[in-house]
Amino acid sequence: MSTPHVVVVMGVAGTGKTTIGPLLAARLGVPYAEGDDFHPPANIAKMSAGTPLGDDDRWPWLDAIGAWAHGRAGLGGVVSCSALKRSYRDRLRTAAPDLVFVHLAGDRALIEDRMSHRQGHFMPTALLDSQFATLQPLQADEAGVVVDVSGSPEEITERAVSALTALPEPTP
Repeated sequence: MSTPHVVVVMGVAGTGKTTIGPLLAARLGVPYAEGDDFHPPANIAKMSAGTPLGDDDRWPWLDAIGAWAHGRAGLGGVVSCSALKRSYRDRLRTAAPDLVFVHLAGDRALIEDRMSHRQGHFMPTALLDSQFATLQPLQADEAGVVVDVSGSPEEITERAVSALTALPEPTP
């Protein structure tokens, strides 16, 4: 399966964006970009210290992701990005209007459990509450799908592929 869509795998920390993103990209036959790699060092330092990012911290990060997505327009790609607020998704769509979002969503207890078992990540579980408080789910006028994060990574990826297949192809 291949798609010219540029897909943003979004959701709160711990939903599996970094796990599902590469699996989804492989299934779609497109490149994957890790959203965390677009963060400037100051943002990583803040999050590592347990300090939530403010909007002013996020704009340059979102612009960098948007530039990557713009460069992949018509070619396809998958990038992970929390994209928790509508304004963040709007900012990304300003750079790449045909973005499609895969919102990884699930039970808070499951997500917290997964976060507590991962190693080598800068986002502490203490920031999960602020992530859920910030989350604005996809609206009806936003191109995207919601995918439940229960089950194995392969099951989640399969649900995402099936949901994306049902979306209309972007217009050239």
